[in-house]
Amino acid sequence: MCACLSHNIIIDPPTFIILLDIEGTTTPVDFVYQTLFPYSLNKLPTFLQEHFQEPETKSLIQHLYLQRETDERHGLKPPPWIDGSDQLQLRSCVAYAQWLMNKNSKYAALKALQGKIWQEGYNTGELQGQVYSDVPQAFERWRRQNRKICIYSSGSALAQQLLFCTLELGDLTAYITAFFDSNIEAKTEIESYRKIAQSLKQIPHDFLFVSDTKEEVEAAYDAGMQVILCDRLHGHLQIPRSPKAKIFISSFDEIFPD
Repeated sequence: MCACLSHNIIIDPPTFIILLDIEGTTTPVDFVYQTLFPYSLNKLPTFLQEHFQEPETKSLIQHLYLQRETDERHGLKPPPWIDGSDQLQLRSCVAYAQWLMNKNSKYAALKALQGKIWQEGYNTGELQGQVYSDVPQAFERWRRQNRKICIYSSGSALAQQLLFCTLELGDLTAYITAFFDSNIEAKTEIESYRKIAQSLKQIPHDFLFVSDTKEEVEAAYDAGMQVILCDRLHGHLQIPRSPKAKIFISSFDEIFPD
């Protein structure tokens, strides 16, 4: 069985798993950069103050402290971290986490912290998930075709689940088999995609990875996955092309239509 996309052919195994990026693929980039990131940046000091004594928060702070030491050794000049009272430690953590956020860092501890902050926003109704209009129909279509859907994003698995379960049109998490985040490894690392395949007891060739980022698509391709480069804005952002991604789409309507 083959599925035709544009003028290219993708081999379609019976157990085809569709692995999706979020930012710029299922969800508008503006929602991430103009809503989610500013929200976590603004709420960070209050969140850490209110949850500072909780074991999970203390663990995240410790991981950030260790990461800051690594950054300093690598000459990245992070903000100083002052040991001492809880308030000094709190202020140091806030300054370093804000520094990371402004750099759009992908560190797992930072992403976990952002996910916790966003969780409060989703719970209060200050935040509501967003996806492109073709996503719900595609999820329903792929389920009818007996395809599994998985998500792989640098945002924490918690943040991914919150985004897909708080949509105005309803909860889409029932369509999603698994969520993968930066705990797997970076999305530009070949080994990340092999680990994802192994975790689902499949071979990489049984996956179709869809992303708007050239480096991610190439890593998945080199791991053995089939790939599609997603250009939601029809080239207006001049997404770099790749000879490894021979299929380009601007809508999920183009992926395995009925």
